[in-house]
Amino acid sequence: MSVESQSPSDKLPLSRRQFVARAAVAGVAVSVAGSVEALYTAQPALGTSGPKIGYGPLIEDPHGMLDLPRGFSYNVLSREGTVRPDGLKTPSRFDGMGTFPDRQGGNRLVRNHECSPTATIKVVAPPERTYDPGGAGGTSTLVVDRHNHTSKEFVSLGGTAINCSGGITPWRTWLTCEETEAKAGTTGYTKDHGFIFEVDPYDDRRNVNPTPLKDMGRFQHEAVAIDPATGIVYETEDAFVAPLGGFYRFLPNRPRGGWGSLRAGGELQAMHIPGLPDLSVVQEAGAEFHGVQWIKVPDPLATTESVRAQDYGKPITGGYKLEGCWWGTRDRCVYFVSSFARTELGPKVDHDGQVWRFDPRKKTLRLEVIFTRPSPGSDNPEFDAPDNITMSPYGGLMMCEDGLGDQHILGTTEDGEVFKFARNRVNNGTAEEPEYGELAGAGFSADGRTMFFNVYNPGITYAITGPWRRRR
Repeated sequence: MSVESQSPSDKLPLSRRQFVARAAVAGVAVSVAGSVEALYTAQPALGTSGPKIGYGPLIEDPHGMLDLPRGFSYNVLSREGTVRPDGLKTPSRFDGMGTFPDRQGGNRLVRNHECSPTATIKVVAPPERTYDPGGAGGTSTLVVDRHNHTSKEFVSLGGTAINCSGGITPWRTWLTCEETEAKAGTTGYTKDHGFIFEVDPYDDRRNVNPTPLKDMGRFQHEAVAIDPATGIVYETEDAFVAPLGGFYRFLPNRPRGGWGSLRAGGELQAMHIPGLPDLSVVQEAGAEFHGVQWIKVPDPLATTESVRAQDYGKPITGGYKLEGCWWGTRDRCVYFVSSFARTELGPKVDHDGQVWRFDPRKKTLRLEVIFTRPSPGSDNPEFDAPDNITMSPYGGLMMCEDGLGDQHILGTTEDGEVFKFARNRVNNGTAEEPEYGELAGAGFSADGRTMFFNVYNPGITYAITGPWRRRR
């Protein structure tokens, strides 16, 4: 996530990376506590748990691009600044991304560009696919053949702002989320921002006249996940400044879904757990809370106050930097991530990442995993807490690092230990240029053969193949 994306003014008194830098000086490492069984079985998988000890040590890439374990290889699908057939350059800041099977046997990717007006290369879309001429963000669509070569790439949405993450719908479209609360008249915008937009990866004619899904709220959106049985959409809020971000659900007027169904509106609600206004205080994996309630959001458009700061009559339950969100198709529960928490930024208790599971049928919220700081001398790999996160079809979590120093794709073993799967060699984050090196947008193809992900800045999109079934 870009530092500038975290508040309406696009400026922060203290950035996440400044925090990471302080942690790095202290040599902070992170380990996983709690049962990861629920995470492994949340989705149908070719394996029921992660590999024994990872896929082995990383082999240095002679091309200086990406280090991977033995037997794995990469293709570069797209680079920032490449001149496309339309004469325009590929925009900057590659972030969240959705992966869709292509009818020709390959894949289609819809990639976010988390661009603000300060981006090196802004998103430029045709007028009919531009929401706000003052917006610099948007999405690109890539058509990738079965050999993982890009056959086509174009801008599918423009004129939005700071497109961070999102989610895939059951009807195979991409919901791209603006992580900002900027209003018209600020930083060159001619319209309000902070909305969700729907992008069709197959039929670009549907992407004309971009329509913000206003009933789904205007706030610092991060990610979404949809219950295919009910159509309910769950939404995370990546709030970096007080008050804490909320966890929301949207009850659509057209729950059966389909292209454009979310434009029919619905009701946005915020999660409330009696006696638990701050998720950071929960430090014990396995802690479970019953009787989860949902309160209607008074003003989803946040005309005078941020959605999370409005008067609900009782405090909504919030978390610091609520980011990744996905639906467990096997257990029919929704999972979401709190990336980290630090008391000096608002939360009551520190942690290095939480993974929560909400069960809609039982109305329970359970802390499945917490990322904790082990004792001095631990040999666990250092990393900066989870950011973009996905489930491997072979079991376990795959997580993208976002911080300073070496940046990795990380996985978890069947015992919950963390291992390094990939290392970015092109560049790494520094105190002067903290955005460099961040990894984002990880996801697998439908057949499980390929993992796709991005380097944020300068933007690179990779396709990774190899012996995924190997159990080392």
